Amino acid sequence: MANEKPDRNDYNAEQIQVLKGLEAVRKRPSMYIGSTGSRGLHHLVYEVVDNSVDEALAGYCTRIDCFIRPDDSITVIDNGRGFPVDMHPTENLPGVEVAMTVLHAGGKFDRTSYKVSGGLHGVGVSVVNALSEWLEVEIHRNGKIYRQRYARGDKTTELLVVGSAKGNGSIVSFKPDPEIFVELSYTFDLLSTRLRELAFLNAGLIITLTDERVEKGAKPRVEEYHYEGGIVEFVGYLRGTRKPLHPEPIFISASREEMELELALQYDEGYNENTFTFVNNINTHEGGSHLTGFKAALTRTLNDYARKNGLLKKDMDALSGDDVREGLTCVLSAKIKEPQFEGQTKTKLGNSEIRGAVESVVNEKLSMFLDEHPAVARAILEKAVQAARARVAARKARELVRRKNALEGSVLPGKLADCSINDPALCELYLVEGDSAGGSAKQGRDRAFQAILPLRGKILNVERARIDKVLSNEEIRTIIAAVGTGIGEDEFSVKNSRYGKIIIMTDADVDGAHIRTLLLTFFYRHMKELIEEGMIFIAQPPLYRVAKGKEEQYAYSDAERDQLLSRYNGGKDGKTNVNVQRYKGLGEMNPDQLWKTTMDPESRTILQVTMESAVEADQIFSTLMGDEVEPRRRFIEENAPNVRNLDV
Repeated sequence: MANEKPDRNDYNAEQIQVLKGLEAVRKRPSMYIGSTGSRGLHHLVYEVVDNSVDEALAGYCTRIDCFIRPDDSITVIDNGRGFPVDMHPTENLPGVEVAMTVLHAGGKFDRTSYKVSGGLHGVGVSVVNALSEWLEVEIHRNGKIYRQRYARGDKTTELLVVGSAKGNGSIVSFKPDPEIFVELSYTFDLLSTRLRELAFLNAGLIITLTDERVEKGAKPRVEEYHYEGGIVEFVGYLRGTRKPLHPEPIFISASREEMELELALQYDEGYNENTFTFVNNINTHEGGSHLTGFKAALTRTLNDYARKNGLLKKDMDALSGDDVREGLTCVLSAKIKEPQFEGQTKTKLGNSEIRGAVESVVNEKLSMFLDEHPAVARAILEKAVQAARARVAARKARELVRRKNALEGSVLPGKLADCSINDPALCELYLVEGDSAGGSAKQGRDRAFQAILPLRGKILNVERARIDKVLSNEEIRTIIAAVGTGIGEDEFSVKNSRYGKIIIMTDADVDGAHIRTLLLTFFYRHMKELIEEGMIFIAQPPLYRVAKGKEEQYAYSDAERDQLLSRYNGGKDGKTNVNVQRYKGLGEMNPDQLWKTTMDPESRTILQVTMESAVEADQIFSTLMGDEVEPRRRFIEENAPNVRNLDV
């Protein structure tokens, strides 16, 4: 028996793999940073910056400077206390080395070093170290400069004293590991969005971002974020060009045993809600107990005020949550000692006690504000009452587009060419510009899992319309019926979507881009959960067909076209029987071409629409699709400097 080979189906101790130190992070990086693409790459910076912000929350840091170096390495400098350099009592290592090499180690567990913190899981900096080709930390503390260097999570030098320091602080520099990441180039605007957000959430904190990736002789791109007004200024920034109903945001702050709360809100003349919630500086874009408490308090308080002051007629129903949040821009920031987040991504707050605490504070403080500012209260309530009337008027239209259940019978748009599979996870819906392209798509698709919905012309710009007008638009009603989720707070359910992917497929021209923007505006404003769940995509049809003899290739840009021409011509500029066809629209492609280039999952390219920059997305939608012409003109001129005399 001793020489017998073990059964491959046996499961014993030998098969249990033990990953020591930071090996687990390198083995499964997505568990810690979300992905090894752009999202994870930028997450490394956020983890390091969050450590510095925690120092600011503790009252020790006033400035954070971030640098993108020419080689896409990152440096983050703060003037906090600096990492500990004394020996850890149990690990027998300097404190900084423990923080850099041990998971779940940090000063955020003892409740004394940090009162509140974003990185409560304690894996932030150690994960960055594990996933970096190299990392160097420099500490200014005790009048000395300490330095230590690591490579892929392992130290390559001891902690050394390298000079004398005048103040305190930390400098962390690192370069993401090409063995881990498929994307290695940082996007300035993504980092800018998060750093600006942090500066708004921490009034008075100065944060700078410098991009040194410039041509020789050019000046680095530098931005500074510093807002003494904190979230009050944040609300003004988010509102952008929309006209306010009252001149200044309403600001509420309170300190309770469970939390410290800041709330700023302002109503405008638009029809969309823009509420952003944060816990310990983390954007909880999935909401949670703090958002639930705020919504309940806002609805209750405004209804109570309206009844008490005769602003609601006796025969009117109470104002709904949608009514009182129409045109609202709001930032809610809570600081909690022990937040319970759903997962390491920290996108939803689970602390049940926070709902009651937020509700109590908002009820008390907002009621007091409304009593002291009757003109502001009346303006807000009049808008909410108008929204309620529009909601009642829209009820009939809403019922026309509500997805029927099996007992009622399925009512789907007649022009929808549905797929035969019933599993939503496997199904795709193509929203196609025009009947001609829709015909080609219907013929070229795989009928088993691909559904086609042709759209006629441009849908309504929902940025400028109340819900009753939105639901009176035939094309929008058709989309809602096809998708199946319903619409509105009380009816929408992402679980009812009939498709796992919704793909916008428009022509590669100006009109196509406009239609795509209108559709994205609709989904962002009225079905945002579909974007949050990663279900909205943009098709990428080719611009050119380049053929020579029986060989053909497709080009998705002018540069690709030129490369193909060069290849077919043997590197010469002269044309040698090469045919170039420019597709003006999807309808010019025959069904098999459309399938091969744009719809075949094996060969197509589709772009997933994400919510990573929700604040910036909201501003862009408001600027491009809102009522104000001048901000739109400025945006276009700044982003397309060669365009002149635009009729915006």
